[in-house]
Amino acid sequence: MSALPQPRIVPAERASTSGAFELIQGSMSAQKVARQSPLLAGLHRVADGSLCGVVLAVVALSGLTLHWQHRWTVAFRQLEDTRNLSHRLTESTANLERHLLEKASHPGTLVPTKVSNLVYLDRPQVESTVSEADHLAMIQSWMDQPIQQGY
Repeated sequence: MSALPQPRIVPAERASTSGAFELIQGSMSAQKVARQSPLLAGLHRVADGSLCGVVLAVVALSGLTLHWQHRWTVAFRQLEDTRNLSHRLTESTANLERHLLEKASHPGTLVPTKVSNLVYLDRPQVESTVSEADHLAMIQSWMDQPIQQGY
C-alpha cells in the first residue's frame, strides 16, 4: 500500500476562482516573506508605518489649513466691514459739520481748534451721597434744553 494523496474533485466554478486566489496568497504571503527574508519584511513594516504616518500628518495639516483659512477669511470680512463703517461715520460727521456750519448765525467767528485754544478742567470730586435719581434728573434737564448750533 502506498500513501498517495487522493485528488479532490472541485466544482468548475469554485476551481477557477480559488485557484487564482491561492496563487496570489501563496506568492504574496507576509509570513512567507518574513521567513525567507526577515530584514526585507521589517523594512516593509517600517515603510508601511511611515507611509500611514505621513498620510495622517497630511490629513491633519490639511484640516488645520482649511480651518485657519476660514478664520482668516472671517476676520478679513470683519476688517472690511469695520473700514466701511468707519468711512461712513467719517462722511456722516463731515456732512453734519457742514450742515451745522451752514446753519450757524456766525460761522466766521468760530475759533479753529488748536492745542493752545484748549481749556483743561480739573476732574470733579465724586460725591458718595449722589443717588441714581439725581443722575436721571440731571440727564432729563439736559434733554429739555435746546441744542445750540455750531461748536
